Amino acid sequence: MAKPETTASPDLVRPTTVIEPPRLAERLGVNLFLASETFQLTGSFKFRAAHHLASHVPHSRIITASSGNFGQALAYACALTGKKCVVVMPANSAGVKVDAVRGYGGRVELVDVGVISRAERVEELAREQPEAYVASAYDDPLVIEGNSSLGAELAALDRPFDCVVAPVGGGGLTSGIITGLRRAGRAIQVIGAEPALANDAARSLRAGRIIRNPSEPPTIADGARTVSLGQHNWAVLRNGLASIIEVSEEKIVEAVRLLFTLANLKVEPTGALGVAAVLAEPEVFRHRAVCAVVSGGNVDPPVYCRLLAG
Repeated sequence: MAKPETTASPDLVRPTTVIEPPRLAERLGVNLFLASETFQLTGSFKFRAAHHLASHVPHSRIITASSGNFGQALAYACALTGKKCVVVMPANSAGVKVDAVRGYGGRVELVDVGVISRAERVEELAREQPEAYVASAYDDPLVIEGNSSLGAELAALDRPFDCVVAPVGGGGLTSGIITGLRRAGRAIQVIGAEPALANDAARSLRAGRIIRNPSEPPTIADGARTVSLGQHNWAVLRNGLASIIEVSEEKIVEAVRLLFTLANLKVEPTGALGVAAVLAEPEVFRHRAVCAVVSGGNVDPPVYCRLLAG
């Protein structure tokens, strides 16, 4: 099979780090591989999408909403491409993520999502700056295309896994993985992992249409605090996802701890969703070779210490 084409710059986007953690695999009772994006530039898979988008839009200013990972990835991508960006973030965003956006040169707009949603503030800014490109962190063909580079890498790996389990928030990661795998001609099952407190994607898949959360969910997995899937993502996910496993907050915290103690990985709660899904429904993965995508490692030190300490 010819090596799949990747859409991201090989000079900037780092190949995913594949880890075979024997102690964690034994604990979970599955043949486990981890595809860790924690070593990606800006600490998560989001740089794949952000750099692809910033490199392909002609606009000099970009506006987006983010819980943090896409925001800092876009801020860095804009710095690399000579552009400016404004990132609308919830007022309760992780401090490490807010500081990173600013550190990379992005302008942060903090909003109380109980008063005004991130999307509403983005719309206001777009009216004030009509020359700017409004980028969704997940519902944008350029974002999906950028993330498809991860799917292409997984397809090209010489590893015997037969399913991929990955976090679902807005759907940008899973739709990108599915797109990359399909383009490579690989029939590898993709399973989503979503917090039970933010289960709009799972409800959407069951209903056959997009179901929205009434407000941003209060899950510890801040990357999954989305109101709904995007239309572009849904077009891929409705037939591309095998299923979505809903996981409790307790399983997310347990997964963060296990990744630290048994795989030596610092992972943010959203990034641990794939492993949490295996913990939540082990029978789905029994006797299968599983690739769990660890999507990011950006977490406030005090929060991380509390999670590890229990």
